[in-house]
Amino acid sequence: MKKILLVVAKEKFRDEEYLETRETLEEGGVKVRVAALEGGEAIGMFGAKANIDLVVEEVNAEDFDGVAFIGGGGIVPLVNDERLIKLALDFYNTEDKLVAAICAAPGILANAGVLKDKKSTAYSGMVETIKEEGAIYEGNQIEIDGRVITADGPLSARKFGEEIVSSLK
Repeated sequence: MKKILLVVAKEKFRDEEYLETRETLEEGGVKVRVAALEGGEAIGMFGAKANIDLVVEEVNAEDFDGVAFIGGGGIVPLVNDERLIKLALDFYNTEDKLVAAICAAPGILANAGVLKDKKSTAYSGMVETIKEEGAIYEGNQIEIDGRVITADGPLSARKFGEEIVSSLK
């Protein structure tokens, strides 16, 4: 069974990006674990709750087939967080690991250098950041470039999950 790590902000993750992505992954037979910068329970922008299985510093990329960073208002101030950047790089620099991000979360991948010269997308408020870090932005809802998947926001959450499932096969 494939395993993926969903990374959320402890507060104000985007509910449907977490819920719909997780549901789609589980329907596709993927085992999901959740990580954040702190343990306990994460709360979405609209009240969804997510039990945190791992603190980011405890994550070993070798234990998973990929990582997906979930967006929302809570992730915006964290796009430069060294712990999240390190996590993105740990997965990206490990052979055959998938790295994905939706909404504002592609900012983490951009700041880690993962999106340089890659087709990428993001929430409109994060587009300049990813472009400044060398991403190739074409305005699509979903972009797949090798082992990197990015999506633009909540309306793309289900398709984001589907593309992750497809890429893990």
